[in-house]
Amino acid sequence: MASFSPVIHSSCNLKSAFLGEISRIRLSCLPVSKEGLLIKPVQCKESRIGKRPIEVPSTVNITMEGQDVRVKGPLGELSLTLPREVKLERQESGQLRMFKALETRRANQMHGLFRTLTDNMVLGVSKGFEKRLQLVGVGYRAVLEGKDLVLNLGFSHPVRMAIPDGLQVKVEENTRIVVSGYDKSSIGEFAATIRSWRPPEPYKGKGVRYADEVVRRKEGKAGKKK
Repeated sequence: MASFSPVIHSSCNLKSAFLGEISRIRLSCLPVSKEGLLIKPVQCKESRIGKRPIEVPSTVNITMEGQDVRVKGPLGELSLTLPREVKLERQESGQLRMFKALETRRANQMHGLFRTLTDNMVLGVSKGFEKRLQLVGVGYRAVLEGKDLVLNLGFSHPVRMAIPDGLQVKVEENTRIVVSGYDKSSIGEFAATIRSWRPPEPYKGKGVRYADEVVRRKEGKAGKKK
């Protein structure tokens, strides 16, 4: 019986030679051109939101120390630490502009995000924000007791919530709640916590909803036809 010896081309590497000895097949290695190894750089588009200037009212004072930004106005004071991918600069006109410090995809994402966060701080300490909620349901009502918001939402006991510092809460006609303040994130978080106790259900629409929220209704099950 004739013996079969594997043939390995000299251009193959050691790994190909090892595989050829095990499987006893002919292996051939083709040279790889340099064009196939070229990696194209990632091209990031400029953020349309990040390019917008930030208007600063005369009643707002802004302090920048490195990546730390502090905004002080008639309603309060807020601070923010910027990531290394972006930088904030003050223009001669008094406006603020957010620029990218690096040309990466993450820098493009941080560009628009932190421009919006900085703008929210300036608007918050100068004009403030508010979020409105509405209670829908028989017996659903809200009342203020000191620094607590008490909700009757159909449970066996009332829901008592402590109002965070820096926020103001008003109750109108026992069914409408207005949360206001200078920190937009804190307002949204507290309003979302109120809504989470009884989110609006899709059949009758009962629950706690935002004033501008549209609740998609579902049709209930129809009775048996005779």
